[in-house]
Amino acid sequence: MKDNRFLKLLESSPLPVLRDGAMGTLLHSRGVGFESCFDALNLSNPALVGEIHRAYIDAGAQMLQTNTFGANRYKLAAHGMESHVAEINRAGVDLARRVIHASFKDVLVAGDVGPLGVRLAPFGRVQLEDARTAFVEQIAALAAAGVDVISLETFTDLYEIREAVAAARQVCDLPVIASMTFTRDDRTLLGDGPEKVARALVEIGAEAIGVNCSGGPAQLQRILQRMKLAAPEARLSAGPNAGWPEQVAGRIMYPATADYFAEYAFAFRQIGVALIGGCCGTTPEHIAAMRRALDAPPGPEVELAVLRHLDPEPSENGATPPTRLAEKFAAGKFVVAVEMDPPHTISSHKLLAGASLLADVGVDVINVADSPMARMRMSPWAVCHLIQKEVGMETVLHFPTRGRNLLRVQGDLLAAHTLGIRNVFVVMGDPTAIGDYPEAMDNYDLAPSGLIQLIKEKLNAGRDHAGSDIGRPTAFFVGGALNLDPPEPEREIKVLRRKLRNGVDFLLTQPVFQPERAAAFVERYAAEYGPLPVPVLAGILPLNNLRHARFLHNEVPGIIICPEIFERLERADKESAHEGVLIAAELMEQVRPWASGVYIMPAFSRYDLAAEVAEAALRL
Repeated sequence: MKDNRFLKLLESSPLPVLRDGAMGTLLHSRGVGFESCFDALNLSNPALVGEIHRAYIDAGAQMLQTNTFGANRYKLAAHGMESHVAEINRAGVDLARRVIHASFKDVLVAGDVGPLGVRLAPFGRVQLEDARTAFVEQIAALAAAGVDVISLETFTDLYEIREAVAAARQVCDLPVIASMTFTRDDRTLLGDGPEKVARALVEIGAEAIGVNCSGGPAQLQRILQRMKLAAPEARLSAGPNAGWPEQVAGRIMYPATADYFAEYAFAFRQIGVALIGGCCGTTPEHIAAMRRALDAPPGPEVELAVLRHLDPEPSENGATPPTRLAEKFAAGKFVVAVEMDPPHTISSHKLLAGASLLADVGVDVINVADSPMARMRMSPWAVCHLIQKEVGMETVLHFPTRGRNLLRVQGDLLAAHTLGIRNVFVVMGDPTAIGDYPEAMDNYDLAPSGLIQLIKEKLNAGRDHAGSDIGRPTAFFVGGALNLDPPEPEREIKVLRRKLRNGVDFLLTQPVFQPERAAAFVERYAAEYGPLPVPVLAGILPLNNLRHARFLHNEVPGIIICPEIFERLERADKESAHEGVLIAAELMEQVRPWASGVYIMPAFSRYDLAAEVAEAALRL
């Protein structure tokens, strides 16, 4: 690798190496629809791609990126072209080489590799080894066709870019540029900051690291400065968008001008960036302006303006309609709910990625737990608000009475309602003695049945506990807990009757592992009082492995797992997680006669497994 042309150029050039700008922007401006497969144009319209390559060479680019950003099996499958991975990538390299040869200029070729376009486990369905196989397939074709460097760009997931780098190391000895993209809050979509990203990319052995896409040059300068402090030895790469995109008269427009890019080319040079180019919205004019700026004598530093934005306050919309969850129960739909635990940090990115996965497979509602096992976590009503706002998915707020006095109970409920959170699951909550802060206050003014009554008879009628007017009635849809295999069935039925009298709207159960005993409890209630008058979501907990099952059976009150399940998990061995999904699917079929839906509780944040169980539930 020491004789590699790309590395020699980086080491010998007194200026940052200038690569090309956007390919997709220019293809679209020439009439190619966004729904088309840009990569397949290497085969179907090479003249158009070659024309853009030539424009960037004429603008002064020292390196071209191949038109292969989405040329992996997953993205090509959307166009029925997954069997053409090698062909499309080879054609992309050959096309760039032919244009360079015709220009009589010494320009390098970077094999462009983007993310797979699918989420990786545990926030998606694709396993890491499958991701690496896909990257190996693409990168091997690029390397065999003769690229000078592998360019990994626009990645959002550190796990995914690690697999891409590992794939490159597996099939070739070419240098790797590893570049990630950031959101407006200067974090990746999964919540990682610039410092963590920089250290991770250096650790996995990328020859150059950096940022592309994201926002405009100002944001990238800010992020790159932080990366430089965290990894001073790294070669940095910058590929900004031409600002944040705007929709004007039905077209996507990028506001940053070529002259603005020229100013920042000098700014990037000042902070030691080794490789500069452009991403979405940039054109040969932007690249030419940066070429002139880099070749000119140094100018003044660029001042940065840090933009801050605030979320708008919720508005009043008159009468409040039923929640979507209430409507689905009323329509007789078999409802699928999934529980998610709030993060232990201030970052919610990974949780939102998991919620997006569950939304994609058709889950009806996300249940957000409140400090499960009495462990300190982000407030669940903040997480509910984020999921509803960012993912567009309705939530159920877990609302324990333990640790809340009467003032806090009512204040928190009003805040939740104002944020648009109207499904609440009232529960006692775990005792603080078992959690992170055993000395914390554990008192409460209301038992769950009492809080159900307060919500239904007071708040939903427009009054607080003291009878004072709250201005406008709330419209909470209230759930309560139900144990279908209690040690004292008579006591459980008594508590259930109290919740029903106080107005509970639906019930959630503990995990069901003995469906025949759960059915017997439901039948016993029906024999004494008639069928349950409210919907029941039966708890389903996918088992991850034998050790997980043993822990639940031996250490979690109320969970009893039969010997047959232990035997199945033991036989499954390394495939025990998959066997756990099959067991969960079978349990769902057995509760279907009396349940109105299921409440899936994935362990260890395995939202990929929850998605598989949810898909099975949706087929019932």
